[in-house]
Amino acid sequence: MLPRITVVEDEEALSVLLRYNLEAEGYKVDTVLRGDEAEIQLKERVPDLLILDWMLPGVSGIELCRRLRARPETERLPIIMLTARAEESERIRGLATGADDYVVKPFSTPELMARVRAMLRRAKPEVISSMLQSGDITLDRDTHRVHRKGREIRLGPTEFKLLEFLMSSPGRVYSRAQLLDGVWGHDIYVDERTVDVHVGRLRKAINLANMRDVIRTVRGAGYALEG
Repeated sequence: MLPRITVVEDEEALSVLLRYNLEAEGYKVDTVLRGDEAEIQLKERVPDLLILDWMLPGVSGIELCRRLRARPETERLPIIMLTARAEESERIRGLATGADDYVVKPFSTPELMARVRAMLRRAKPEVISSMLQSGDITLDRDTHRVHRKGREIRLGPTEFKLLEFLMSSPGRVYSRAQLLDGVWGHDIYVDERTVDVHVGRLRKAINLANMRDVIRTVRGAGYALEG
């Protein structure tokens, strides 16, 4: 599954900028403008990494960080704190509250992206690995190449993302709604029948002559990739 990052930032222009750059890096991104709304969302779904502004309406970032560290579900959630407070005492306070990293505004976007990659590599190596393998299929996230039994398989961008999503949890059955959210994103409207079309294209591409069909259709439930 693609790494999911939640950005809690009340400066809308900065929030948009962060989302654009993070999505360009290949992450799934949720943005929230208020601390209290973020707290509710994080109870429903825990991301792979949280970028959290210090000063927020509703609940401050420093207080939200403290609450998250007190919950078993989020006590190990990687958190990068964003703030305009550059004083050493404030940095120490932020880290002592539970932030894993501390970035002072204004910051370099490439540097922040590097910090995100480094933190995910340490905390969630399974979601940042460039190579995925399931059975006789290998997928390289860096080069966007797919091979089966040593033979290269050419896929369109949507089929590549669909295969990548399925390979993140081989054997797991995903509903059409889950595939829509994971591959197309919840901000884009796509009919569920579109999933069937792209699964059909993917199946045709990867099931080469005399090779078994590795995509299992579960009637009434969805699709799974068999290893």
